[in-house]
Amino acid sequence: MTDNTRSINWYPGHMEKARRQMQENIKIMDMIIEVRDARIPEASANPVLNEMTTGKPRLIILSKEDLADPAETEQWVRSLSTENCIVLPLDLRDGKDVRKKIVASSKQLTKKTYEKLKAKGIRNPRPMRAMACGIPNSGKSTLINRIFGKASLKTADHPGVTKTLSWIHADPYLDILDTPGVLWPRFDDQHTAALLAVTGAINDQVLDFKEIAAVLLTTVQAHYPGLLEAAYSFTDIMDPYDILRAAAQCRHILKENSEPDLDKCAGTVIYEFRRGKLGRITLEYAEKKENLSE
Repeated sequence: MTDNTRSINWYPGHMEKARRQMQENIKIMDMIIEVRDARIPEASANPVLNEMTTGKPRLIILSKEDLADPAETEQWVRSLSTENCIVLPLDLRDGKDVRKKIVASSKQLTKKTYEKLKAKGIRNPRPMRAMACGIPNSGKSTLINRIFGKASLKTADHPGVTKTLSWIHADPYLDILDTPGVLWPRFDDQHTAALLAVTGAINDQVLDFKEIAAVLLTTVQAHYPGLLEAAYSFTDIMDPYDILRAAAQCRHILKENSEPDLDKCAGTVIYEFRRGKLGRITLEYAEKKENLSE
């Protein structure tokens, strides 16, 4: 990431309230459903959530897998999967079999807990309880809608939509507590902050789009050779701001004096990435590679 990228901090009051509510409810949960962005599986993992849910069986949903590099997604599934953790890449916009997959994975993860209840003589044990968690704009509300079978929750392409906790009866076997998207109070790793900004987890109103676009362009140029050249019709350019100028010329995003409008073009580049118009791109790698954007 460029040295002049400003520190990004965004922790609205409702997030702190949600964190406290999650902490209060975690003790009654049998498992955790964590939604991450398949394009940034590590950056979209909330360390605060890890501290609260230690030892709980976990179902990690890699959402937006239709926008991510499929080969990299396979690597992340292998890297994150453990005996106590199942990883499911899902295209939540498609919605096919989402509920079925969630319930099946939940049964696998909570089998021991369910059998303990039956061993106590309970003929029809209560539904297993899962807490659905994720950073803002991770796709969590869309996931809940797919499980519930209708658009019961508001969804949007910007963070901060879900503000309260609510129970969803997903299946006779499974109840889900939906929680607001929660970030963490401080980003000590500014590259992580930039990746969250690129994917829309941080409110766009607090960003310098040129700097965030520069991080995106540097990473894509390093790991997907030729992709940006094809998208924006240029050759032999490595500097991200020069790429941004070329993109502005290609997209005819110019000021009145015919100079490239870098601010406006940065927004366009980020929009095209978020919508998959540049291709299926992953910005983090399970098998660690040299990251030229840091």
